[in-house]
Amino acid sequence: MTEQRIVTVFGATGHQGGSLVRAIHADRDSGFVVRAVTRRPDSDRAKELERLGAEVVRADLDDEESLVAALEGAYGAYLVTNFWEDMDAAHEKAQAEALARAAGHVGVQHAIWSTLEDTRECIPLDDDRMPTLQGSYKVPHFDGKAEADHYFTDAGVPTTFLRTTFFWENLFGAFAPQRGEDGTLELSFPMGDRKLAGIGVDDVGKTALAILKRGTDFIPATVSIAGEHLPLADMAAALSESLGQPVRYRPLTPDAFRALGFPGADEAGNMFQFYADCEDHFTGARDLDAVRAINPALQDFSTWLAAHRDEFHLA
Repeated sequence: MTEQRIVTVFGATGHQGGSLVRAIHADRDSGFVVRAVTRRPDSDRAKELERLGAEVVRADLDDEESLVAALEGAYGAYLVTNFWEDMDAAHEKAQAEALARAAGHVGVQHAIWSTLEDTRECIPLDDDRMPTLQGSYKVPHFDGKAEADHYFTDAGVPTTFLRTTFFWENLFGAFAPQRGEDGTLELSFPMGDRKLAGIGVDDVGKTALAILKRGTDFIPATVSIAGEHLPLADMAAALSESLGQPVRYRPLTPDAFRALGFPGADEAGNMFQFYADCEDHFTGARDLDAVRAINPALQDFSTWLAAHRDEFHLA
């Protein structure tokens, strides 16, 4: 029997890492086994990963020695950081640098680094269409990751740079439809009639697994992914059909969205404005046929909705 190779998965109890754990678990012939990394091995989510057959280990992105231990002996690694934990791009970059050093130190043969575009290539810092945040960024959770890309190259880590996009699962939480003054559900986004590139989280894991199975084909390479590019009005129409009640699109200006005042509203407002103002660049980098060639199971929005409609908990 061929020895199965270890893939160390960071963020294993979260959306992205968890999707790769599930993808490997579902593909018994992948040749990989999971080493799931979490700060809380005693959590319910971690115990569920153990029940799936994953080896669960403790590590902390702020403790580089723990990263080395989690990566030791692994063939591959899925590397992800969480900007939204403290919304500090400098901290996120420091964590990415520690991941890169640790992966280089132990000799990981294939790392997948979950990253994003540098929005300043489309909207420079001196462009007053949107405010500059944290001193030197337009969309810090994009730009900080992009700035961190070179850490992996500098450390000699064989890396696939996986550029993700808006997760449709966000529609269950921070960007869920809300009741308008007349009681109708509304999607409120500052994107006008522009298309939003979105993806179901499970397809992140399935695509990452397919990349790992292709060996060196995507080393080094940047793979930009999405499941479908849709105007918000079309997303609202699809939600109306799926949920069995009207959902309308309420377009806001970027300034109005940033003024909503929830934690991270300025960051999110800049992000959606980037999606809109740089639509051709962003969606053009995400060739859906090319993504489907890697992951034939890639879901479009309607397919994703059909599988997840029961997860919407609407007041």
